[in-house]
Amino acid sequence: MENKKNGGLKEMWRKFLVSIKRRPQMIPLAVVVVAFVFYSMKLMYISDTTARIQGSGMGLAGFATMLFSMLSFMCFLNAFPYRKKVNVPMLVLMFVMFGIIIFADAYYISAIFAAISRPDNPIVVTTSTSYIAYAEWYLEIHITILCIAMVLIALLPVYSKMLRRVKTSIEVGDNGSMGAIDISGEE
Repeated sequence: MENKKNGGLKEMWRKFLVSIKRRPQMIPLAVVVVAFVFYSMKLMYISDTTARIQGSGMGLAGFATMLFSMLSFMCFLNAFPYRKKVNVPMLVLMFVMFGIIIFADAYYISAIFAAISRPDNPIVVTTSTSYIAYAEWYLEIHITILCIAMVLIALLPVYSKMLRRVKTSIEVGDNGSMGAIDISGEE
């Protein structure tokens, strides 16, 4: 029983490696999806921070991050079509969108710092306004995840060659009677 279960896990792992070998762009795609889902899940903190601080351009920065996150995902899917060469204009457009997202996040973080450190009527972060600190922290994490995705996309040719070297073939046993099989079709 244990050996059968262990063999099933081994086969699942082999099939996973085969699919990654065939489409190594799925690795950075997963990171891009994680970045989008992470930002979407933390949008409540960002929206509450925008409503509390009401800095100029904060809402636009949050909107730009969400919009270009979705658009960059679509550009990613078009940049790496199945069994075709990389679509370079889509790849460049995707990197431009990543740059806009990182700029919008950085602008939002700077607006938080400006509201907290302004000399007249600064925003004080207390337990009731802790979402401001969380928003800043989550945006920094979002920038980090996007940078990881950009590095993975840039290094895709390198590690796709390394993945091709991973042996995923199955050893097929031979019982020695392969010569006795008649494949001529004559009776």
